[in-house]
Amino acid sequence: MAGKKPNPVDAHVGSRVRLRRMLLGMSQERLGESMGLTFQQVQKYEKGVNRIGASRLFQIAKILDVPVQFFFEEAPQFDGSAPTGMAEAESETFILEFLNSREGLELNRAFVKIADPKVRKSVVDLVRSLSNQDGAA
Repeated sequence: MAGKKPNPVDAHVGSRVRLRRMLLGMSQERLGESMGLTFQQVQKYEKGVNRIGASRLFQIAKILDVPVQFFFEEAPQFDGSAPTGMAEAESETFILEFLNSREGLELNRAFVKIADPKVRKSVVDLVRSLSNQDGAA
């Protein structure tokens, strides 16, 4: 069983649980306590290692205050392929992974608190400038 990759849908659902939990500023421990689980079990759900059953997913949706459908938005198809359509799947995946990271969430939270549009534009320009420097090095 070691080395077995999680089902892509299970991993996607778990990543959406993690995204929503982090957006709410909730710890794995707090989510686990509200469900009668350990934070280690929440970690396994979030990584897709353990599947989340229907009743448990319903419970998580209520705790995180989202509809159950939230966890399946942009999920891979049952054959393991990415959703089809006009969107660029690779760039969307990159964006979701970034927003799912602690740094991405912190940056996003801080950025939206900047009220002055000129300052926001300056921050974007600064980040662009820094990213171009990294690419040239």
